[in-house]
Amino acid sequence: DRDGPETSKHPHEDALPVATVWPEVARAECLARGAALKWASGVFCRPEHLERLSQYRKRESQRTSSIHTRLKSMIQSYLEGVGWGLEQLREARLELREVSHAVKKAGLESSRNAEGVKSLERLREVSVSHRQLLAAVSNLPRLYSVRSMVLETERLVESRRLLEAHARLMDLECWQDDILWQLHGAAGTAGSALSAEDQELVAKYFSGVGQLVDALGKELWAVVSSALALAQQNPTPFVSAVRIVEREEALDRALLEERGRTRGTSRPLPPGRPRCWRACFFQVLDEAVSARFRSVSYLHTRGPGLAGHLSALQHGIMADLATVRHLLEHCVPPHYRLTGAYLRAGHRCLHAHLAQVSSWDLESGEIFAVLNWVLHIYNSPDMMGHPELVAEMEKVELGPLISTEGLEQLQNKYVQSVRKSVSEWMHKALQVELQDWQRDQEPDTDHEGFYQTSLPTIITQMLEENARVARMIGESLRDQTIQMGLYEMENLLNRFREALVEFGKEHRRNPSNIKNKFYLHYLLASISNCIILKKSTESLQKQQSSRSAGQFSRTPPDPLAALDRAVRRACRLVMDQLLQDLQPFLSGLLTRAWLVQGDPTPKLCHVLERHLELHGRVRPPCRQRLQEEAQWLTVVEYVRALMQKRLVCRNAEERRQLAQQMVQDDQRFREILHGLEGEGSVPEVNPLSLLSVLADFLRLKDPGMLTLEVSGLAAKYPDIGEEHVSVLLDIRGDVSRDIRGAVLDLLEQSAPPLPAGYRPIFTDILVPPSTMAFCLPTAKCA
Repeated sequence: DRDGPETSKHPHEDALPVATVWPEVARAECLARGAALKWASGVFCRPEHLERLSQYRKRESQRTSSIHTRLKSMIQSYLEGVGWGLEQLREARLELREVSHAVKKAGLESSRNAEGVKSLERLREVSVSHRQLLAAVSNLPRLYSVRSMVLETERLVESRRLLEAHARLMDLECWQDDILWQLHGAAGTAGSALSAEDQELVAKYFSGVGQLVDALGKELWAVVSSALALAQQNPTPFVSAVRIVEREEALDRALLEERGRTRGTSRPLPPGRPRCWRACFFQVLDEAVSARFRSVSYLHTRGPGLAGHLSALQHGIMADLATVRHLLEHCVPPHYRLTGAYLRAGHRCLHAHLAQVSSWDLESGEIFAVLNWVLHIYNSPDMMGHPELVAEMEKVELGPLISTEGLEQLQNKYVQSVRKSVSEWMHKALQVELQDWQRDQEPDTDHEGFYQTSLPTIITQMLEENARVARMIGESLRDQTIQMGLYEMENLLNRFREALVEFGKEHRRNPSNIKNKFYLHYLLASISNCIILKKSTESLQKQQSSRSAGQFSRTPPDPLAALDRAVRRACRLVMDQLLQDLQPFLSGLLTRAWLVQGDPTPKLCHVLERHLELHGRVRPPCRQRLQEEAQWLTVVEYVRALMQKRLVCRNAEERRQLAQQMVQDDQRFREILHGLEGEGSVPEVNPLSLLSVLADFLRLKDPGMLTLEVSGLAAKYPDIGEEHVSVLLDIRGDVSRDIRGAVLDLLEQSAPPLPAGYRPIFTDILVPPSTMAFCLPTAKCA
């Protein structure tokens, strides 16, 4: 039932099946049948569902009728549209037929009129000829007067009556343009372009006009180029030149605007247009400014004359700017902004000139003059920072006179030049210092009585002056200059240390040489010099800005370390000299004669006192350091003499006398060194106290207490070794083998590590090997 009743067949259905004409219809019908079958099988799956068959049949019939109705209405609307379109096509065909008849009729009329136009061709030729004759007759007076006007204009140009000459020239150009335009119009009427012969004829007849334009332009640019020099005397020619330039600029603008409005129908541009004389005006002004710069004498530019040359440039620029602002600016229209144009032109010339100057092989003074002029003078109130120029400078963007790269190169050249000079001066100062060491007199002293020579004063003043001069340019250059100075200071101190070593070697080779009479004095003066140089170095380092750290690719200089090495070497040489002076008397210490008579301790004290007195001529803190070193040296040599076992006690009385004499020597040393405790830092372990400790050890009456005594000695002086204690036991002469073994075992077991900051005493004291009077060649001994 869903498929509906069987429809009637089309009359031509047997001849041509529907599926053959529209295959989509057969496919749609197949799909519809499948969908209906699926629907019916779902709805009538049980027998009791057939009771509602009539309801479903009625509903589907209504739906089918509705669909047929909609299809019929839609097809009807399509058929009406097709009918209306066919009607429009019929009407259009009729209109096209009428238009075709009208076109054929117009073609016939045109062919009949063409025969009539041919008869008027002769009349057209006569009309063109008449117009040409009329133009020639009207232009005859002008044509006859062209030569005379050209000569008249030439005289006006030569006499610099520029405005009158330009007015005549404009008349001549107007005549030339009118004639060319008339010829062009006549040729256009005749249906052809203006011939080359006519153009050549007109150009030849008016050839003097082009020459007049060149002559007038030459005079104009001569006036403009000399405006700066002649403005105060007679600015009238300059005003005339500016008026002519503005007239020409207005003509160029008017001609270009007319050509733009009526493109293709307007007259062509006259020969030589547009002239763009305003642009030429500023170009000539630039060349004039450049010529003014070249006029400054370069005869004395190199060397000391460079600063004068830059000063002359400054005065020349400011004088020209005053002329432009106060005179020439009032002779031109405001939109010229002549002051700004001069500033740009002058800046360009200065930029090129300074680039040329920077490329020269300049000395440090010349580079300083350039840098100071560029960075400070040029933008100062005396030049471009002048109050009357500030507003104009804000309008123009001039840029830097020298690029950042150029400034860096100049600064590097300056630092290298100064470095060369500093290196030479330091070398000379060091040579003078070495010559002073050979003098037969004491070194000079300052107002405080300390030894010194001219070396630190020369070096300090030189580095401080270079830093001060560089600071006038900028902090960056100052930092570079200080860095360079510190490098050279380090190199100088290294050479100074080598010179000290050679000085000491020469003295040791020939100590009796009269030239070495004041050897020690100049060593002490060298130490004082190092102290002064250290203060100068620290002052220079403080002047450096914090951001300069890490700017330099090289390893930073370390002059303070070089100073410390030089001071250490000088102090070592001073101590070597003290030891050399003490050496003749050290062999008499701790002998039988010394025990009885007390010699040579007074002589030792005298030598030590003389050295300490000279040490007082050294600046703190090295003075305290020398005195401490002298104290250590005295004690070490005293103990070394004790370790030689020149004196071995035979009884308790000798041990008492030995201890008493050592205490007396200790007291004498303390009297000489009494001021050391009050000056500077005091060492953690006073070496002088060792003598009294050793005296107590030797004076001890009960050998059984030696174990406790050695324990205390090792606790106070942890660097003491078994060989040292063994020698002390030998000197006592009353220690049995058992006690000796117990003492040495205790020392070996309780050897403490050296505490931090402890300065060893016994480490540098070597005990000579014991010699046996007689030894049997046994296997055990071997």
